[in-house]
This record gives sequence, structure tokens and C-alpha cells, in this order.
Amino acid sequence: MDNTYPYISSLTREPFLFYEMRITAKLLSSNLSEDYVVAHIVNDNLFQYPTEKSVARMAKACLKRLAAMDDIDLIKAIAEQPTDIAKQICLYAMMKQSRLIWEFMLTVIGEKYKLKDNSFGRIDLNTYFIRLQEQNDTVATWSESTITKLKQVIAKLLVENEYLDDVHSDHLNPVYLHPILENAIRSHGDLIVLPAFNCFS
Repeated sequence: MDNTYPYISSLTREPFLFYEMRITAKLLSSNLSEDYVVAHIVNDNLFQYPTEKSVARMAKACLKRLAAMDDIDLIKAIAEQPTDIAKQICLYAMMKQSRLIWEFMLTVIGEKYKLKDNSFGRIDLNTYFIRLQEQNDTVATWSESTITKLKQVIAKLLVENEYLDDVHSDHLNPVYLHPILENAIRSHGDLIVLPAFNCFS
């Protein structure tokens, strides 16, 4: 990912969204236009949200995340593959769209797998954000509550993808990179991300 890519804090409102991503991917892989997909999700309240306004925003967020992969086969896989595979592809989509998640997965998770260090705790999240705040003017302006919420989003993301057993877990589990995603990552030339999925072959 390009270092000029800005850090954005919208993940506080747009977390992992697996359920929503799955629905959006199903509609998108049926060759429907993005506008139609958003309208259909909103009109039928497919996300089952309390207010219409947030439905449209989330649908657009999902479309943006799916588009970041630039791979229709992966979008179809999110729609059709078993949950564990689809979730892993959603994580990749999130990484492609968010510099914050991309760098966390590479510099924290990938490094730990590389060093065969399975320890994990709040300190790892704290250290990551302290470093970012020191290095980046945008992140330095984020409020403490925004940073806290982003830490929660990342911790839940790791639980959803079985890196952690729960948000209080003190160790990383060994994860397995599913071949569908591994092949796509290799064909896109994104080899740099493989360690984030515990893949070193």
C-alpha cells in the first residue's frame, strides 16, 4: 500500500461488517450496478439496521471495501464460500482499503508470526497507536475515544478471524491462509501481506 495513502478513522463507524459484506458481495456478483445494490439494500433494509441513513452509508462502505480488492472472483468468494474463507477475504479487503489495518496486520501480526512470537496483548495495540501518533500528524489529532474505539475494532477483527480466542486473549493462534485467497494475493503481486496470514512459503 502506498505510504501517501491517508490514515482514516472511519473504521470506528465501519468495523469488520462481515454480515453486510456478504450481502453486498452477493448482490454485486449478480452483475447489478452499485447504485442498484445500494438502493436494494436500503429499500429492503437487508442489513436490518434501525435507521435508513446508516444503511446507505454502510452499503457504500462495503462497496468501497470490495472495490479495493479489484478482483471479482474474490467478491464472488465472499458471497459463496464457507464463512471462515469468506471472513478471511473480508479481512484482506479491509486491509486493502485501510492503511491503518494494512500496517497493523503487517507490522504487528506479520512480524509476530515471522519471529514465532505468539504473545499478544493490549500493549501491542497501545504501542502501535503510540508509534502512529508520533509519526503521523493526522493520527496525532485523533481523540482518545477514537483511538480506544479503533483498538476495539482491531481486537474484534482478530477474534472474528480466529487470530485471538477472545478480546482478552494473551496469545495469537496460528492461522491458515486459504488457497483461494493465497492464489489471489500472489496473482496481485501482494506478497508483502502473506506474513499477516502466517504464510511464509
